[in-house]
Amino acid sequence: MKARRTLRAETITLAHGAGGKAMRDLIDDVFVGGFANDTLAQLEDQARFDLDGLLKEGEKLAMTTDSYVVDPLFFPGGDIGKLAVAGTVNDLAVGGAKPLYLSCGMIIEEGLPVETLRRVVASMKATADAAGAQIVTGDTKVVHKGAADKLFINTAGVGVIPKGVEIAAHRARPDDVVVINGFIGDHGAAIADARGEMALESNIETDCQALNGLIEAMLAVCPDIHCMRDATRGGVATVLNEFAQSSQAAIHVDEAAIPVRPEVRGLSEILGLDPLYLANEGKLVAVIPAGCAEAVLQTMRAHPAGEHSARIGRVGESPAGTVILKTGFGGERIVDMLVGEQLPRIC
Repeated sequence: MKARRTLRAETITLAHGAGGKAMRDLIDDVFVGGFANDTLAQLEDQARFDLDGLLKEGEKLAMTTDSYVVDPLFFPGGDIGKLAVAGTVNDLAVGGAKPLYLSCGMIIEEGLPVETLRRVVASMKATADAAGAQIVTGDTKVVHKGAADKLFINTAGVGVIPKGVEIAAHRARPDDVVVINGFIGDHGAAIADARGEMALESNIETDCQALNGLIEAMLAVCPDIHCMRDATRGGVATVLNEFAQSSQAAIHVDEAAIPVRPEVRGLSEILGLDPLYLANEGKLVAVIPAGCAEAVLQTMRAHPAGEHSARIGRVGESPAGTVILKTGFGGERIVDMLVGEQLPRIC
């Protein structure tokens, strides 16, 4: 399905959100043409699915939603559109779900160049296609100039969880192994650098990527993964604390085992940030039974999204609800939940 080039305007106006012909031209051209699938092309007020088809994929329905307000819209390795789709896909996938359908709500500031919107939509389409998902329904709102910052996106996602998969934050057990699929803090560092406020020079790119293919491979060798989450806002430290508190277990982590790029570590030191709390948009933390740890790690490292996967810790019994970091100096310290916000508007 090719884009219908019915939109002549070069910038978004309030008329494009008013419900008339200008809005219809915007939807037909940029969104229906850009996302290009038969379900969206029906232009009903809802997307409709065959329940028999969903049941063939699994036994439980999973649903998630998130909003994206990142500044700037485009940054090294990604943009707000890629971020929105990958983030929603990952929120489904870390629960064991196969992502199927997404919605897209756009809040657009008056004056946004139409070409900017086209670039974002094309990025969303490419990311959804790569993840095997479709954007099937949506909404558009245009607000007065100054009432928003260029573009905000809300997405929701629906997926299906196969029979026998039960991934939950409360399932960490003593002797379980903690693994991660690569370098931490890339996204937070890339956004900090892209804002250009520090006059720093680096080549750090976001790690933004859909993880459902990697997770599917992990589940194939270990269907009984106990806990898994993507480490977005609040970083790896926050995810580990969520596992420890929900499971009432102690999670022991080795600082030396956690992959951090030298560039990210250096930028963090300059800005007074801790990579453990920096945002990621393509990193998962999983707690798995010790018996399948080696097989899972080998599988992760064989996947493009997990080449630098590492075993970073283990689960113990006490002190319950606590994350304990073995430092590079040989001592130990408690890693708490993030207090406040290291960097605003990173996703």
